[in-house]
Amino acid sequence: QLQLVESGGGLVQPGGSLKLSCAASGSVFRVNAMGWYRQAPGKQRELVASITGGVSTNYADSVKGRFTISRDNPKNTVYLQMNSLKPEDTAVYYCNAEGRNWSFKDFTSWGQGTQVTVSS
Repeated sequence: QLQLVESGGGLVQPGGSLKLSCAASGSVFRVNAMGWYRQAPGKQRELVASITGGVSTNYADSVKGRFTISRDNPKNTVYLQMNSLKPEDTAVYYCNAEGRNWSFKDFTSWGQGTQVTVSS
């Protein structure tokens, strides 16, 4: 398993920006993908963005053109740059990693979450 620690959440006004970071630690055979999910009160957790192989990215339609996911392999860190934030982006944001451990079994790891609040 990987241990994931998010940081960078907070309160921001509509139209503002935030950058989330997710630091990964631990040793696994392979990480196939990392991503960011979010969960707003009363709603299901949803995929925001994911990055596979360090280069292939995928975004929810609601954040396309506003959010950018990136990965720094030497630092074992994934970032989510969020621009033009809207009140509907308010949620707890979770970092996610999927891959295979040294027992050659698939794993999924989650961070503890970081709160993002967009409000004037």
